[in-house]
Amino acid sequence: MEQYEPNDLLIFARVAEAGSFSRAATRIGLPKSTVSRRIAFLEEQLGERLMLRTTRRLALTEFGLQLLEHARQVAAEVDAVKALSEYRQARPSGRLRVSMPSDFATLLLTDMLAAFIALHPAVSLELDLSPRRVDLLGENFDLAVRIGDLPDDTLLAARRIAVFPCGLYAAPSYLAERGDPASPEDLDRHDTLRLLGRNGEATGWTLMCAERKWEGAPPARMVANAPELLNDLARAGAGIAAVPDYFAASSVARGELRRVLPDWCVPSPTAWVVFPGRRLMPAKTRAFIDMLEATLKGAPGNSTEVSGGLRDAARP
Repeated sequence: MEQYEPNDLLIFARVAEAGSFSRAATRIGLPKSTVSRRIAFLEEQLGERLMLRTTRRLALTEFGLQLLEHARQVAAEVDAVKALSEYRQARPSGRLRVSMPSDFATLLLTDMLAAFIALHPAVSLELDLSPRRVDLLGENFDLAVRIGDLPDDTLLAARRIAVFPCGLYAAPSYLAERGDPASPEDLDRHDTLRLLGRNGEATGWTLMCAERKWEGAPPARMVANAPELLNDLARAGAGIAAVPDYFAASSVARGELRRVLPDWCVPSPTAWVVFPGRRLMPAKTRAFIDMLEATLKGAPGNSTEVSGGLRDAARP
């Protein structure tokens, strides 16, 4: 009688990660019908359902969740063998899928990306610059650059690559018309350009000056989820924006922006590179992260000495 194989557990783990038979089949390189048949056969051999399938979603049963822990160990071993093979290659190669914020890429990494392509011709680089947080495992991304706090995720690892100070900025023309605020309380009489939070609301401002702290939500003339756009609007005289210093640096140098309340700082966002928590990292991923770190060490305003060690979990 035919017995289930470790490969069936691998297929089960890939389907669970992808949340879809179609996506898992594409990732594994097998027909969807084969993936479905192997999962059905595994369930038959084990005597219990592993997944509940509908036209809209796929959910694991209680037994499926228990088995997934063991299936992931099989998947991890397969990934480790693949990573070892790639790691031993003389030069990085293959498709490298990277997700990062659009403004982060265009303002800081254009030269770095061009250099990476030139140095590693055997790597096919694919960038997703959408603002959404991609599912690294389910969508088969190699790494992502993320700004701010990270959720706990035992399947991912993260490495801090930069911490960027922030401040308030406005155009000299705006300040000439409306006046310079002398204290954070004066911001209530100004137009502000605020960042859109993940909850769909304008984020409030927190300002720090030595031991003093001010929190508030001044009138928002405009709200957007793109710091680069807020910087451009501030430069056009639309109001006061809280943006990373590296976004504002060139505009300040040209006299298009001026620091507002220079003694007060906005909490500095942290930039992370996030990747699947494998024991060995593919050469293509390692090469990209190394070049990314080297580039950001010289970025305007980067206030951290980047650690050289890899993190074991998404949250430090």
